[in-house]
Amino acid sequence: MSTKECGHHEAERRHLLRLILGGLAAFVLLVLLLVFLVWVILRPTKPRFTLQDATLYAFNLSPPAPNTLSLTVQATLSAHNPNARVGVYYHGLRAYASYRSQQISLATALPDAYQGHRDFTVWSPFLFGNAVPVAPFVLASLQQDQSAGPVLVNVKVSGRVKWKVGSWVSGRYHIYVNCPAYIRFAGDRSNAAPAVKFQLLQSCSVDV
Repeated sequence: MSTKECGHHEAERRHLLRLILGGLAAFVLLVLLLVFLVWVILRPTKPRFTLQDATLYAFNLSPPAPNTLSLTVQATLSAHNPNARVGVYYHGLRAYASYRSQQISLATALPDAYQGHRDFTVWSPFLFGNAVPVAPFVLASLQQDQSAGPVLVNVKVSGRVKWKVGSWVSGRYHIYVNCPAYIRFAGDRSNAAPAVKFQLLQSCSVDV
């Protein structure tokens, strides 16, 4: 085979390789464009959370030192998927109680869930805090709020969500939920005291 023929075959191979790579690139771009168009057309709306009620089982404040707080609360949270054509996966959700931006309970894991179109999901986690250290000003503020009436406690949830459109599932996105709850703490309560249930039906802020 002459040098001229070898060069001709080499040029054909390079041309074929360019065609294959160009076709693959065009296919990938087409898939990405279709996914983008589906996303723009459907535009998933973030879930809507509601704090339905909170049941107070125990609440105790320590003396001025060592400044600790103990509580047991059961919160009922509902999530609504308002989308007509988009499903929602919930992964690794954790709920906890907070007062003036300080966490006052352990984080409780919520079961993973899939939410169909316009579906509802309900969780009822127990939030426990046993001798949780709090800053002195937080404890003083809580005592003042307690004597004045209902105390604003925030039930917060953080985790990950994924969107499902047909057979396509998106990557994971962080979700952060903040539910304000006004609860009346009538003095210290032990586990032996009757539980007090507060009907709240409070809408929550949701960031995705």
